Amino acid sequence: MPLIGAVADDLTGATTTGVLLARSKARTAVFFNEEAAVKAEGVEDLDAILISSNSRPLPANEAYEKVKSATAALKRMGVKYFSKRIDTTLRGGVGVEIDAMMDVVGDDAVAVVVPAMPQSRRILVGGYSVIDGVALINTPVAQDVRTPVKENYIPRLLGQQTRRNVNLVTLDEVLEGEEAIRDALEAAREAGGEVIIVDAITIEDVEEIAKACIELKWNVIAVDPGPFTSKLAYYRDLIGQEEPNIPPEAEEDGRTVLIAAGSATPVTKKQMEVLCEDPRHVRISVDPVALIEGGDAALDEAFRAVHKAEDLLNSENPPRAILFETALHGELLNLAEEDSKRHYAEGMSADRINAGLGTIISQLLELCGREKVAGLYTTGGDTMVNVCYQLGVECIEVMDYVIPQTDIGRLVGSYDGLPIVGKGGLTGNDRTACDIVDRLFREAARKQMTG
Repeated sequence: MPLIGAVADDLTGATTTGVLLARSKARTAVFFNEEAAVKAEGVEDLDAILISSNSRPLPANEAYEKVKSATAALKRMGVKYFSKRIDTTLRGGVGVEIDAMMDVVGDDAVAVVVPAMPQSRRILVGGYSVIDGVALINTPVAQDVRTPVKENYIPRLLGQQTRRNVNLVTLDEVLEGEEAIRDALEAAREAGGEVIIVDAITIEDVEEIAKACIELKWNVIAVDPGPFTSKLAYYRDLIGQEEPNIPPEAEEDGRTVLIAAGSATPVTKKQMEVLCEDPRHVRISVDPVALIEGGDAALDEAFRAVHKAEDLLNSENPPRAILFETALHGELLNLAEEDSKRHYAEGMSADRINAGLGTIISQLLELCGREKVAGLYTTGGDTMVNVCYQLGVECIEVMDYVIPQTDIGRLVGSYDGLPIVGKGGLTGNDRTACDIVDRLFREAARKQMTG
């Protein structure tokens, strides 16, 4: 029976937390929605279940209901320890979603919020979020098309979103160690704190916070990007020590990695430019305007890309990787403006672009067969969801990460066992895309060896 359950506001967030548990010897599955988790077989054999509520861009009332319903489903499955997985950049209605989970878990629950993910250089100091040495509001996240973040002081950010009292445990208390953290947490709760935010700059800080929470014997809801959830599970003796799960190097066998790049960040653009410096990697640019228009225009553009890729896969020397991208060439579209001039609902242009990329991948697999494909690589959570949706996949068994927040797993159900990597748009260095392709070939070889 799964003892650990988490609700994430998007799919890549769910895999990021899931991978930390999987690397610690917990059998972990990530479900794309509550319905998929409820109807899944073999759930009782899992140690941890993560459900994506897909709620990050939703209005507050809708996000609340999604998270409340998913939490209730986990409770019915027998989950004892709950986590609310949040984005490292605090996008979405974090406070509202904390309320939703707390309303289900019980009146004695305390939300301990540890937004730090030191492995990815995401830290919290004095209540202020710092991303890779830059204040959160000065990162590209502040201009995110769907969920911009305009507040850098996290107690104020959450205080505007939750109906519960928010308190802060600062870095000076954290640096004094477990006993001081425990005392600070107790003082925050005695002062009426129900949502307690805690500073952290190192993984050791996160570990000390977890130990203090265990010592207090509170009914803690972990609110974090993954490290705090993992450390709590370790000190509750639910999982082992975190270790890499890397397969041995293997010769490549002529198969191809398919890449769907839905992220438009400068980080992703640079990574794909470096990837395509290798002549074995081919870029197929897809017109985003045609996909936004929908109907025959979208289908024609998708099938143009599919047939071009089909010819490449069936050639004598197929590419090592094929990149399908909509936002890495030409002028970057303002998707809010595209919605407005077509009288679309907010976010519809982005949804249509991602659906188009999903259609391209699924049609190509159907035409050419799985045996020609080493694995899938998607950038952006919405892209990953759409690719998997088009493939008829609703669950991923997570295994490891290439780098933190760049997670690798295997599809469950349709195309069972096919390796897939999901990467956030702001994650990694210039060579990360190259490293991901290399890793997918290793995973494909491991699958062949293990059957």
